[in-house]
Amino acid sequence: MGIPMANNLHAPTVSSGSMSGGVPHDLSKLSMNDLMKHKERIEEELSALSSVLGSHGVNMSTSLTTFDGFPRDDIDVAQIRTIRAQIIRLRYDHKEVMTEIEKGIHSHFAGLQSATNNTLPTRTTNGSVPLSSEATSSAADTSGLTPFAKVNTVVAGSPASQAGLQAGDSICSFGNINWLNHERLSKVAEVVQQNEGVSDCLPAVGLPSSASQQVYAQLTGIVQRTIIVKISRTDATPGNTTNLDLQLVPRRDWGGRGLLGCHLLPI
Repeated sequence: MGIPMANNLHAPTVSSGSMSGGVPHDLSKLSMNDLMKHKERIEEELSALSSVLGSHGVNMSTSLTTFDGFPRDDIDVAQIRTIRAQIIRLRYDHKEVMTEIEKGIHSHFAGLQSATNNTLPTRTTNGSVPLSSEATSSAADTSGLTPFAKVNTVVAGSPASQAGLQAGDSICSFGNINWLNHERLSKVAEVVQQNEGVSDCLPAVGLPSSASQQVYAQLTGIVQRTIIVKISRTDATPGNTTNLDLQLVPRRDWGGRGLLGCHLLPI
């Protein structure tokens, strides 16, 4: 049946040839665009390597030995160990790149915040907060407000509708998610799930709606979590665009499907 391996089969090893790519020595010198391209290259390679593992019927934690400690003879143990080592290194590289991207995002928003500190927005009837002309012009030049999704449809009476979202609106940021980190809108879905709030449609308990929500929140430990959604809306006048801040509270029991009641498409 063979001789038990003296070395740990699960310990990662690298081949004599270096892996493709690799993180540059000084990520801080790269532009945001270069960082994003490097991130995408790493993710593509991770996906390819994971597919190779899958073709062997294994993953990062699958045992490479039999129950009695012998190497399995139904898989290429050496290749799998090498691929696992590559994945471990690429995951570390990805973490370093994401750290630099997050620094860049924070820097962009810090600049935006300082530019709008003295601005007092006026809230509209639908809960939106129009930006001042000064804030709008400065925001338009920042990567943090680059649209990354478009609202395709909005269901009447849904949380999205109550927040003021309309079909055709361009999403520039969704909480802390923007064009740099939305990952094909998957991160938007995560933010929605993490911020599910209390419904307006609570059972009648002899209290006003707002008081009912407070009591319900205290009893269940659930609180409303508002997501600030920055949008760009094209007005009827050609070339006239308005930037708005909308307050969105995802809810499950509003009477329709999903937590938002709208359909977003990536741009």
